[in-house]
Amino acid sequence: MSPRGAARSTPGWPSAVSIADDVRAGRRPASDVVDEHLERIATADGDVHAFNLVLGDEARAAAARIDAAVADGRDPGPLAGVPVALKDNLCTRGIPTTCSSRILEGWRPPYDATVVERLVQAGAIPVGKTNLDEFAMGSSTENSAFGATRNPHDLGRVPGGSSGGSAAAVAAGFAPLGLGSDTGGSIRQPAALCGVVGVKPTYGVVSRYGLVAFASSLDQIGPFARSVADAALLLDVISGPDPADSTCLAEPAPRASARLGEGVEGLRIGIVTELANAEGIAPEVAARTREAADALAASGAKVDEVSVPAAVYGLSAYYLIAPAEASSNLARYDGVRYGLRVADSSPAGDITDMYIRTRSAGFGPEVKRRIMLGTYALSAGYYDAYYGKAQRVRTLIIRDFEAAYQSFDILLGPTAPSTAFELGAKTADPLTMYLNDVCTIPSNLAGHPAMTVPFGVGDDGLPVGVQVLAPALGESLMFQVAAALEAAAPPTPVPVIGGPPA
Repeated sequence: MSPRGAARSTPGWPSAVSIADDVRAGRRPASDVVDEHLERIATADGDVHAFNLVLGDEARAAAARIDAAVADGRDPGPLAGVPVALKDNLCTRGIPTTCSSRILEGWRPPYDATVVERLVQAGAIPVGKTNLDEFAMGSSTENSAFGATRNPHDLGRVPGGSSGGSAAAVAAGFAPLGLGSDTGGSIRQPAALCGVVGVKPTYGVVSRYGLVAFASSLDQIGPFARSVADAALLLDVISGPDPADSTCLAEPAPRASARLGEGVEGLRIGIVTELANAEGIAPEVAARTREAADALAASGAKVDEVSVPAAVYGLSAYYLIAPAEASSNLARYDGVRYGLRVADSSPAGDITDMYIRTRSAGFGPEVKRRIMLGTYALSAGYYDAYYGKAQRVRTLIIRDFEAAYQSFDILLGPTAPSTAFELGAKTADPLTMYLNDVCTIPSNLAGHPAMTVPFGVGDDGLPVGVQVLAPALGESLMFQVAAALEAAAPPTPVPVIGGPPA
């Protein structure tokens, strides 16, 4: 068997839309759907390690309830019987939620995240909690206390991060849909590397209630899927106002699926030069981005280049703002209220010593690094010079995007600088690792929606993703363009692990 699936055709798994239609119509039991996916996980996840926890009994019980509802003539919802993989930083009532960190050892949340509630209400079935970079801090899913996740297309490569477990689960066919969180690219970058669709919505479109916070002004929950239509359906289910989240928008956002299939005739699409020419962009990634733009032009769009000048400062601003917010958010993990506690049993031990021992043992190196960066940026004498200046750069990025959208409806660029890199290749050099998010971070700083669509492969036969960016609340138009891009894309390679049967 080839180590990669580049020579094979597009995966033939049924879509989430078709699974839900069949279950709702009684053509297929939800129990059979769940059993099929749990069998795939049992067979292949030992190689991939997409999951920290598989919810086999819970998923089968949920499927039985859906089948009973269908038998009674009740509609279980638009995602009836569809298995979903949940990133392990989304709270699930009574089920361990670890953030792939030792410091949350033994914690079982007393409530569900809003997105989890909405999934269940729509008939979806969570099948497991997926691996991630600890507290969502990383770009490769190697910073996990439970070991690295591997890319289903090549087990020697990373799946991207921090939502690498969800991306790998969807790519490998363990679940048709997944949820992740995106703070600086943590949905889009792994989706690109695993050859699936990944979406970061407008900040505030999806409730963050029950998402374990990394950087609160940047975090946003979004979908993974194998098609644009499936991603749109999932986003429509989880989005909407939530009184439990003060940062959630008070009014419903336009439906992501509202304009699928309308094409791109007459739309103005700009290739962002600062993204297309960003540091480290591989030639084949640049080539696929240009080919994607050409495909949209051939479909009737008006394509040209556009500059978003302040985007070049996005990486620098992000690595001041995000660690600063993280250092504040992670202060709550002190060994007192929940999770890990490491105490000194000697008479000389005190609570400060317990704090130090607990946090030293509970946090991994990358989390400690970012806490220290953030604490420094917020410290007296440095706040204005670092954190305050980064926030002013953030404002410049927002203004430059707004100026670009005066002339263009949608923007285009690479998602990740390269295809999936080898496990261990960048772990010793944090700055090189951080460059993996150079194309995705600007949208987080602006609060705008962005998504990645698979578009061909690199020289190594591994997937390449192209990023579609839109102004705030522009999801409908963004998905419209993404669907056209998907229709024009070359076949996505079938992963080595989890590919459909012949």
